[in-house]
Amino acid sequence: MSRRGPKHFAKLAFALADDAEEPADTDVAGFHERILAAAPGDDLLAVWRRKLTAWDFEQTPSWSATTARTPERRAEVYDKLALDADLRKAFDAAVPVHTEPGPVTISREFQPWYTREQAANRSFYWTSYERLLRSKSSWNDAAVSGLDEATHAVVERLADPTSDTPYGARGLVVGYVQSGKTANFTGVTAKAIDAGYRLVIVLGGTLNLLRGQTQRRLDMELIGQENILGAADPNDPDALVGIDYQDDEDWPAKFVSFGARPSDLGAFDIERLTSRDRDYMSLERGISALEFEKPDRTRPLHDPANLHAARARIMVVKKNKSVLEKLVKDLKKMGPILGEIPALIIDDESDQASVNTTDPKKWEDGKVTRTAINDQISKLLKLLPRAQYVGYTATPFANVFVDPGDEEDLFPRDFLISLPRPHGYMGVQDFHDLDSVDGDGNEGEAEKKHVRGICDYTGDPVMEAESTGDRLQEALDAFVLTGALKIYRAEHGVPSDPFRHHTMLVHESVRMAEHAVLAERIKTMWRNAAYKGQGHARLAALFERDFHTYADSSLPTPETYAELKPFVSGSCQLIERGGSPVIVVNGESERDYAQPDLDFDRTPNVWKILVGGTKLSRGFTVEGLTITYYRRTTQQADTLMQMGRWFGFRPGYRDLVRLYIGREEQLGKGRNAKTVDLYEAFEAICRDEELFRAELARYAPLVDGRPQVTPAQIPPLVAQHLPWVKPSARNKMFNAELVEVRSPGTPIEPAAYPLDSKMTARNTERWKPVLAALHGTPATCLLRPDDTSPLSRSFQAATTVIPHAQLLSVLGSLEWEDGNVLAPHLAYLSQLDGRLARVDDWLVIAPQRTQRNRIEATLLDQGPFSLFRRSRQSGKLSFGRISGLEHRMYAQQLINRPGSPTPEDSAPALGAAQGVVLLYPVVEAAQDDEVKAVATTGSAAADRVTMAFTVIPPKAAIDTKQQLVRFRTKDSSRPDAVIVNAF
Repeated sequence: MSRRGPKHFAKLAFALADDAEEPADTDVAGFHERILAAAPGDDLLAVWRRKLTAWDFEQTPSWSATTARTPERRAEVYDKLALDADLRKAFDAAVPVHTEPGPVTISREFQPWYTREQAANRSFYWTSYERLLRSKSSWNDAAVSGLDEATHAVVERLADPTSDTPYGARGLVVGYVQSGKTANFTGVTAKAIDAGYRLVIVLGGTLNLLRGQTQRRLDMELIGQENILGAADPNDPDALVGIDYQDDEDWPAKFVSFGARPSDLGAFDIERLTSRDRDYMSLERGISALEFEKPDRTRPLHDPANLHAARARIMVVKKNKSVLEKLVKDLKKMGPILGEIPALIIDDESDQASVNTTDPKKWEDGKVTRTAINDQISKLLKLLPRAQYVGYTATPFANVFVDPGDEEDLFPRDFLISLPRPHGYMGVQDFHDLDSVDGDGNEGEAEKKHVRGICDYTGDPVMEAESTGDRLQEALDAFVLTGALKIYRAEHGVPSDPFRHHTMLVHESVRMAEHAVLAERIKTMWRNAAYKGQGHARLAALFERDFHTYADSSLPTPETYAELKPFVSGSCQLIERGGSPVIVVNGESERDYAQPDLDFDRTPNVWKILVGGTKLSRGFTVEGLTITYYRRTTQQADTLMQMGRWFGFRPGYRDLVRLYIGREEQLGKGRNAKTVDLYEAFEAICRDEELFRAELARYAPLVDGRPQVTPAQIPPLVAQHLPWVKPSARNKMFNAELVEVRSPGTPIEPAAYPLDSKMTARNTERWKPVLAALHGTPATCLLRPDDTSPLSRSFQAATTVIPHAQLLSVLGSLEWEDGNVLAPHLAYLSQLDGRLARVDDWLVIAPQRTQRNRIEATLLDQGPFSLFRRSRQSGKLSFGRISGLEHRMYAQQLINRPGSPTPEDSAPALGAAQGVVLLYPVVEAAQDDEVKAVATTGSAAADRVTMAFTVIPPKAAIDTKQQLVRFRTKDSSRPDAVIVNAF
């Protein structure tokens, strides 16, 4: 059962048996009974769980053509193992098929060199890392196999380290905020050095605080005790002087150990060129620390005869101009051997500091000067022609907007890999109800559970402090309560390790002076909170209405506050330990961040309220974060998303997480200042990023064995749902134009409709022929049972069928304020007249609201129709989602299964050459005057109703090549042909 795939189990078992007379567990009958009777923790079952999961996850195995993570793949595995029906059933029960999506890869074509067999033959450090992960309760077989596949996808796209021809690949790995990207690049580093990479440079943030976190993580999980100790005797105190981690409570128990020096075990050692507390410095021992030994001096270092015997060098370097200059200077001293060193540069938070932000116009004028960090990284890559660059980020827009024609920059020309949302991760879906479309102000379930709005911005700082004071006090009370609940749960059987740290983050401003004032305000509120006296009444009320109401029933939670009250004093004591409940996290120098309570690795229990700004919102992991009070505004989506420190893993306390966020915050100053909703802003940028990931997933499948798109064609896939929040800073973006989007079976749903009333009236008038056709008895649209609901559901709707040419005429005549957002889709729809594929006509469905919520009106003397209330985002062009979830699901069922409807479904049947249009007369939720007028007159004004729509083409509406996009993009490397068609 090797990496070559599953084999006939019975034959293999008997072939490997030591004694054919007594095959023991290799006896298939005995094995059969053993598996059927195995308890969940059985060792043999654990081995099979690991193997089955690995086979399920393998992306492109040589032994299978089936899709990974599917029942079809599992069935093929069973067939190759020749297992009977009972064993298959037993394994399915014990090891269910993990069907969640894996990593999505957009890549140029590459020459395969890193096969599974080769990886298995050289896997010393990866095997050790994998073993360490499996020993942790948070890493199950699916998580480990998922990491194995994702890291393999990265390493196989790097250049072969033994190749005679140097090549430096450039790639980008996109994860989620605080979602385990470090685990991925640790795994990539392990596999890369196993394969032959001998110099690893990790760019670990812009602060020593962040760099130190990364260094410790690599030391603990990859480099290991023996490489840290070197030749020092671990039992000799004198020999340990000056060696890292001797004061670390996790040393040596939680640091990986190989049992001996790797070089004594037939592998190779790792030499650390940086330490836990020391960044890269000009080499005090001389350049010898960077010199590589070559057993055969007649051959280059990258020759296998030399490469696999050489030690690897690893350094974790801060993204600091002077530090990188020292490294570049030392490397220059090494001379020609630089061209022989297979090197790997890992850039953590690669959208920060690394991207060149020089004005492109200066390039044209020949006045270019690269930004400092970008310049030093470019020099590193020039010095090391065999260097591979892999950036890691949760906010990829700055990286994909880098000019692909700039050969010295860091554009991910070779691959872009989007990692899946990890199991147990709290992300956007936990804080935002992305499928909610009601414009009546009702909260969705996610918002009810975790989000508490901060409102009533007055414009007066003094009045504002008074009006929001109760909400901040409530946040402090929530911090105390959740601390008490963690102590309660730890005493009632929940593993206490996730409760080691308990933190609250308060983030209102980037100004350090304001941080100091806010910290004093919080300290005063804390002193006056009376947590030992009358404050219990507030805590009891908050517990009853909030934390008891939304408690996870699978975790121990007291039924009454009286049961929790004894644990409150313990929570307060931990928070007050050291004198103050608050620490300020800001500063202009590294010394300002050298606080014990910011060192989550060395400090046993950090239970504090952290007040800070930018430095807390990028890369730095706030351990144990449970309560967030957030009010800072910004107009850049990637900056805003990086502030979402409330995203992450919250084992044992995810039901306790609360986000207090500004709903009426001032953006800007003076007359041009406006009020914005930060919760809405986060939802908008989350939609941007989710759409970006969804688009990558659509274009990732190969067509005729070749990529549909390459990384250079990615920028036009970036969306923007909220006009005032740009994807990235303007100096990180370049011009790219999306020409055509082909979307068979996929909804086309514009969100940015005109604000201009005359434009709106003209658009409504253009729908009049379709509105006139929507008459007669409303149809019953029956939503069939599916995985989301075992019950059938239905809604009423006006329906009609219109020719393809008529729909195209209507859509083509619509007006848009901010450019024609429909143009790339119209380029596709216009070809469904037979040139690309043929669509005969379209089923138009105008849903009716339920009787309880219905507002009906005639429109252009047609109807009546149900009017739908939708909210624009901060009064701008964009609505959120237009179509209702049930309506969209119904339309999708028709598209997925065209044919006759059920007897209860009175809507027209859908043919294979027909599409669906969902049509919504929308009034803005804020237009109460219009709603009242409609209720009085029964008629709606054309200039106050936005005709919003969702168009879903049939699945067959695509050519045989299954190509989905066409682009035009500027490429600075071809100034004589600025607009380049890319297919």
